[in-house]
Amino acid sequence: MKKKITAAFLAVMMLSLTACGAAKDADASAEGGHEATVDVSNVKLMSDGVLSVGCEVGYPPFEDFADDGSTPIGYDVDIINAVAEKLGLKANIINTAWDGIFAGIGVNYDVACSAVTITPERQETMLFSTPYINNYQAVVLLADDDRTVNSFNDLNGLSIALQKETTSDILMSDYKSTGTIDVQIVANEKVTSCFTQLQNGEVDAVVVDSTVADGYINSSDAFKIAYQDESEPEQFGIAIAKDNEPLQAAINQALKELEEEGYIKETYDYWFGAAAE
Repeated sequence: MKKKITAAFLAVMMLSLTACGAAKDADASAEGGHEATVDVSNVKLMSDGVLSVGCEVGYPPFEDFADDGSTPIGYDVDIINAVAEKLGLKANIINTAWDGIFAGIGVNYDVACSAVTITPERQETMLFSTPYINNYQAVVLLADDDRTVNSFNDLNGLSIALQKETTSDILMSDYKSTGTIDVQIVANEKVTSCFTQLQNGEVDAVVVDSTVADGYINSSDAFKIAYQDESEPEQFGIAIAKDNEPLQAAINQALKELEEEGYIKETYDYWFGAAAE
């Protein structure tokens, strides 16, 4: 039976806001068991019968470790596992630091599936699947913070936490370097550290993907989304080596079938719960 994220699950997630990531139940994943329907006989893979996947495990609710500390779970994990099943392959999740994840595509793994925003700059050096989720940039404050944030300009004079080398980092660095606003940027290796800093009063705000913010907001009444920039929506896709168009076509076919079967929506509802309502 399909279930949404539960209050108990989310409580555990928030109690574990450390650089190690949030603890979750290893059984917390959307239902799988997809029939192999996409031919990959002409697809180049790192290993026969395996879809190797680079993923920064530690970006809940997209990817994280279960309570056993080794089993990857999350929205991206469910999506890529379902895609692999459609291709008749076994997904092998390879935990990879975000700052080197793209360099490993086609070298250490076949694809990267880790909340990767599709951008023109990235499309110059890699291929992307069709998008499987939309995202925005959001500002998160403590729930009892009475500041009004109607745009990123309202962050002027504040200290903000964000994850290094993400869209949030690029965005805020642009605002700061152009002199649009004066902000103190605290860049972290892990997004979980950003929320720990906010909760501890070390920073004034967190700038983060709206989808990630939704997960934290639904898990605790300590936070609130003060602003979400819907003027420039982002789309996440699976990143593929530039010379592997057959794999791109196969993944796109798998995603199309999963969309038609309702699996992508079910998985979104599962991991983002009330945020999808």
